[in-house]
Amino acid sequence: MNGTRRVVVVGAGYAGVMAANRIAAGRPEATVTVVNPRDEFVERVRLHQYAADSGDATVPLAGVLHPDVVLRVGTADRIEDRQLLLTDGEVIDFDHLIYAVGSSTGGGPDGAEHAFAVGDLEDAERLRTRLRDLDAGASVVVIGGGLTGVETAAEIAEQRPDLRVRLVSSGPVAASLAPRGRRAVTRALARLGVRIREGARATRIEADRVLLDDGTECASAVAVWAGEFRVPDLARRSGLPVDTQGRLRTDGALVVPGHPTIVGVGDAVAPPDSVAGHIRMSCQAAIPLGAHGADTVLALLDGRDPEPLSMGFLLQCVSLGRRAGVVQFVRTDDSPRRWALRGRTGARVKEQVCRTTLRWIGPGAGGYRWLRGPRRARAEQGAMV
Repeated sequence: MNGTRRVVVVGAGYAGVMAANRIAAGRPEATVTVVNPRDEFVERVRLHQYAADSGDATVPLAGVLHPDVVLRVGTADRIEDRQLLLTDGEVIDFDHLIYAVGSSTGGGPDGAEHAFAVGDLEDAERLRTRLRDLDAGASVVVIGGGLTGVETAAEIAEQRPDLRVRLVSSGPVAASLAPRGRRAVTRALARLGVRIREGARATRIEADRVLLDDGTECASAVAVWAGEFRVPDLARRSGLPVDTQGRLRTDGALVVPGHPTIVGVGDAVAPPDSVAGHIRMSCQAAIPLGAHGADTVLALLDGRDPEPLSMGFLLQCVSLGRRAGVVQFVRTDDSPRRWALRGRTGARVKEQVCRTTLRWIGPGAGGYRWLRGPRRARAEQGAMV
């Protein structure tokens, strides 16, 4: 590599921090700048705890980033040809940019403006403040039976047993888990006093009730939306290729077609289904995506062709309050296996995974390794027979 190369990472979530640290560790002669709206790292996997007042969800970025990484606290406004424009007017030049802007809870039925969420720190803060103000006996309705909804309902119910918590799901609760794992989830929720309503879709949220598609309604002092995620519109505003959800399109190596200096990682990108059709928005996916994006940039800096993405899953972890959890073993394509850890063992493993995550993405990220994806995994297994 001739001369100093300037790498800019937009976003300091799991994928962005991993990418920045891995490049800094692998190319000390490159300058790596991270642009992020705050100087804290948000542990998104703990936002439900923060919202329920059972723990914190932030640590200083200074303690997470490699010492050679420069942090610029600011908000990206637009990406142009080798330049990142910030909302305060500053322009940052780059040779390569990593797009790692993440996602947050969004969308929802009519009246979603009346709902709270745990999709980002501001959402969780609003919900935390509102829950503190609730009197005993107030009703809380969590809408969405996926893992985010399950964790949020369980955490609130455990911390505030004086509230009436209901979980509304259009399909089976925790549908991504195997039957044993789902049963463990529903039993744990029942022990915490959470009432479950499956097969009902919220059609409208009002200030004091949630209307369902079967004509019934649930009284709610607080409605919590735990449905689909949305991504920022930075890529669209910048004229970059996006899919129908606004996610940045990339090739199989995570390079943006037509923009060879831009690499996309994390929740806000859409690689081809051939390499990413099995990938769900999650911390577990963001970390290897960030690592692979960093390796792609390192290859480009060396004038090499980057390798195509290959990543697989190992677990789905669900906390059910502070004393119970479910750790579902999955195949590399994220489909559930039969086995799961439950109860206190599941809670301990989930907590250990959360703590280990910060070490994985930290200054030593250059040594991080991850599971290969399902196609490569099958090929490797066939070669071993």
